Amino acid sequence: IATVNPDMYGIFFEDINFAADGGLYAELIKNRSFEFPQTLMGWNIFGKVSVQTDGPFDKNPHYVRLSDAGHAHKRTGLENEGFRGIGFKQDAAYRFSVWARAASGEQRIRVEFIDEQNEVMAREDVVVNGSDWKKYSVQVTAKKNVNKGKLRIFLTSAGTLDLEHISLFPVDTWKERENGMRKDLAQALADLNPGVFRFPGGCIVEGTDLETRYDWKKSVGPVENRPLNENRWHYTFPHRFFPDYFQSYGLGFFEYFQLCEDFGAEALPVLNVGLACQYQNDGTECHVPVGEIDTYVQDALDLVEFATGPATSKWGKVRADMGHPEPFSLKYLAIGNEQWGSLYPERLEPFVKAFRAKYPGIQIIGSSGPSASGGHFDYLWPEMKRLKADLVDEHYYMAPDWFFSNADRYDKYDRKGPKVFAGEYASHDHSTGKANNFLAALSEAAFMTGLERNADVVRLATYAPLFAHIDGWQWNPDLIWFDNLRSMRTPNWHVQAMYGHYAGTDVLSALAEGKPLTGQDGLYASAVKDSKSNSLIIKIVN
Repeated sequence: IATVNPDMYGIFFEDINFAADGGLYAELIKNRSFEFPQTLMGWNIFGKVSVQTDGPFDKNPHYVRLSDAGHAHKRTGLENEGFRGIGFKQDAAYRFSVWARAASGEQRIRVEFIDEQNEVMAREDVVVNGSDWKKYSVQVTAKKNVNKGKLRIFLTSAGTLDLEHISLFPVDTWKERENGMRKDLAQALADLNPGVFRFPGGCIVEGTDLETRYDWKKSVGPVENRPLNENRWHYTFPHRFFPDYFQSYGLGFFEYFQLCEDFGAEALPVLNVGLACQYQNDGTECHVPVGEIDTYVQDALDLVEFATGPATSKWGKVRADMGHPEPFSLKYLAIGNEQWGSLYPERLEPFVKAFRAKYPGIQIIGSSGPSASGGHFDYLWPEMKRLKADLVDEHYYMAPDWFFSNADRYDKYDRKGPKVFAGEYASHDHSTGKANNFLAALSEAAFMTGLERNADVVRLATYAPLFAHIDGWQWNPDLIWFDNLRSMRTPNWHVQAMYGHYAGTDVLSALAEGKPLTGQDGLYASAVKDSKSNSLIIKIVN
């Protein structure tokens, strides 16, 4: 009947629910460069500690100065609380690093791991030589499991010492990278066998305002000099208020492309179209005028050069200098997220024209708005056809009954127009407080038989959101829940994994009494052939 896109089933990552800092990104120190608006948020200080503003990194100029070590009963130092605590695993090694300089001679600091009883359970010393800024590191091994520990640093020598970009990573990260990902969380993504990876959002692409939109250019280059950005989700919901939620950009576009390569997934970056989040910005003055959109268009063109350009090009060199001289793969690009109204297509049009001229091979993904139906949806689909978008992103966060009853949603879609990207979807069972449960997962599985049967129209699909910290979430349900030591794969995860591993290559007819099974007698079904393994795969939901 149709071929299945090899990229069909994938993952969508947005930094919501502490998914990046405090989650997938394995950094354990909150506010490591003292750049939060409250410069010492996340830190407790004692003794003679002051904040300075003339540091070695121009985009992150703050650092702390420690002076006068004091004595056993009055020490100078500071302590970091981590992201809802710091998780330490027994016998695991952790790499502490810091940029430091001494006012004169040789200075020393002591690095300590503190458990939940406020006891020291591991320590090492670091010697700092000279008045020039240099990076120092030491490995510290945890003596026991601690879910909500702290990192403590003492000045142990006379004199003055400056500290900047204080960092702590597990040595055992995903692929053993120093600026790496938390291994169990990255493995949970790899085990889905994703064909496509959409990033970095979501509403954070739009920002609370344009000043706080996700800017990919700020997320690349040396990690020490990537500027802090506000997180769109830190005060969005008054009932889930997290004023300490920011983006360090430690997990940036280079790292996203690396993960795509690791997983064998095609990258699907989402870029700002010149619109701030329309939920929070009603007036046209909040957005970039159409006549001034060129900078945003150029940012999008430059991203292609960053990902795929030669190492001798301006942005290809940035990628090469970060350790990847060979190009990444890039064939999809979404412009805008959940935009609506005429503001969106009039800004999208210059992007489409620019890409058709310079990068015609890139598939442009437009938006159908924030809902699965209604006025915004009905307005934008014809506009996406007019602009000849390659795919249109549809979002649906609906009740299980909706998913069961919409297994035939795409049976009558236009086969000649743009294809569909089901970019964000999840079954929300309000009777259980939108918990991840078997009913929600079952309804998603039923709906996905319809995606598969209509693989000639639906070319990509990604569940959302991906991650949630049990002590720091703003949105539920979510595919993977975690604390500082453990992670849990939900029933919804297992549905996604089954589809990801058994996507097949060709859709086959699966009929009962001459009709597709779309809920008759509670049954849903789809069938595919896998030409690579010469196997028949039938998916049945009851």
